[in-house]
Amino acid sequence: MSASKPAAFDEMRAEDGVRAAYAEIAAWLRATPREDLDRKRHEAELLFRRIGITFAVYGEGGDPERLIPFDIIPRIIARSEWERLSTGLRQRVRALNAFLADVYGKQEILRAGKVPTALVLENEAYRKEMVGIVPPGGIYTHVSGIDMVRTGPDEFYVLEDNCRTPSGVSYMLENREAMLRLFPRLCARHRIAPVSRYPEELLETLKAVAPARAGADPTVALLTPGPYNSAYYEHCFLADEMGVEVVEGADLCVQDEVVYMRTTAGPKRVDVIYRRIDDDFLDPEAFRPDSLVGVPGLMAAYRAGNVALANAPGGGIADDKAIYPYVPEMVRFYLGEEPLLANVPTFLCEREEDRKYVLSNLHELVVKLAKGSGGYGMLIGPHATAAQREEFRARILARPGDYIAQPTLALSTCPTVVEQGIAPRHVDLRPFVLSGKEIRIVPGGLTRVALKDGSLVVNSSQGGGTKDTWVLEDEGPGGLAEGQSQSQVQSAGLGC
Repeated sequence: MSASKPAAFDEMRAEDGVRAAYAEIAAWLRATPREDLDRKRHEAELLFRRIGITFAVYGEGGDPERLIPFDIIPRIIARSEWERLSTGLRQRVRALNAFLADVYGKQEILRAGKVPTALVLENEAYRKEMVGIVPPGGIYTHVSGIDMVRTGPDEFYVLEDNCRTPSGVSYMLENREAMLRLFPRLCARHRIAPVSRYPEELLETLKAVAPARAGADPTVALLTPGPYNSAYYEHCFLADEMGVEVVEGADLCVQDEVVYMRTTAGPKRVDVIYRRIDDDFLDPEAFRPDSLVGVPGLMAAYRAGNVALANAPGGGIADDKAIYPYVPEMVRFYLGEEPLLANVPTFLCEREEDRKYVLSNLHELVVKLAKGSGGYGMLIGPHATAAQREEFRARILARPGDYIAQPTLALSTCPTVVEQGIAPRHVDLRPFVLSGKEIRIVPGGLTRVALKDGSLVVNSSQGGGTKDTWVLEDEGPGGLAEGQSQSQVQSAGLGC
């Protein structure tokens, strides 16, 4: 690839004018004075601050909580585009679940040589404790967050898979609520596919994988590491929306391989745990013995089939960045189908040939930690200094297996309100896929936006913001938004 900056695809504008899905948005932006946009932007910030929608950033003077910036211009996805994406997402998650069942079971894909055995069995994300365990329903990753990027009208790529404890869905839901409250008339001029059913569908998914003995109404609890976790707001939000208890490790105990929750009325049996704790800290008897946030004996109860864990331990082997290049082959191997969603071309630095290419082209590539997340430990070659590239060269040579590299994609842009006015900013998309007795996907997902001019890093931990994502029920505007009546629209204030 050339080191010159490729032109980014503008999701709102085509060469011959505004794209059809954005017609109402473009007209609204033309008709709305800048001071009104600034006022609504300020109202959104006050709303999010009052509700308490925060994100803790580790390593910055005591893990301060900050607001995730919210951009008031929605990102629009046409129904035809979403149908193609959602079909591909279902296929991919089916393959990821089949891979997890296989590598902790018969390991057929390894024996067939489709994925290198050492890459799986010697990977720190591979949990030997899960070998031979079949989770209820045979589902390993019940909640998947698949990060997507767009580079053209019909070009979508999977950037990475998140099969452990993906976060961000609370921001997707709160972003929609904010838009309905701030811009009711604008929302009403579009037929927006609803996202409000997500908590209900999540609860149904969790109950669907409960052990058989749980009966028709299983008890579900959400396990959090506590208020110092970066996504603690989301843990409490989702538990409240589902009507289940949010618990910490000390609130649970295991007796005779059965999990109980401490309540004012005495111990209550728990059938399903939606856990938001990393594998290492889940059970000090099975994983890290120094964990103070886990539940001793939890894995024994899980192994006995007395409790379901969502997501299952060991799911990290499916979203490891070194495993990612092999997902298309998983689709072919397990499903007998061609992948509907493309991967970003990926170089594994542990391979000598790939490493030579990466070291010769650091100025053109994005280099990532194979085990990294949140935008940390990343080099964006075209935007890096010579010193930064040399630092990463030394890192790769010292520990090549820790790094992968990918071409610098020209992520698509959406109009965004910034200090200077309205400007294009790069975006990605994280749809959330629920796997139980069936696969469910709420239309859209979390759009993250890189607020700095020219930046490709959308992660909240690196200063990125979010947008509401509208999947249109048809190709044009018209009709009411979710949860709105015509009288609500007529009585609302500014928003047109």
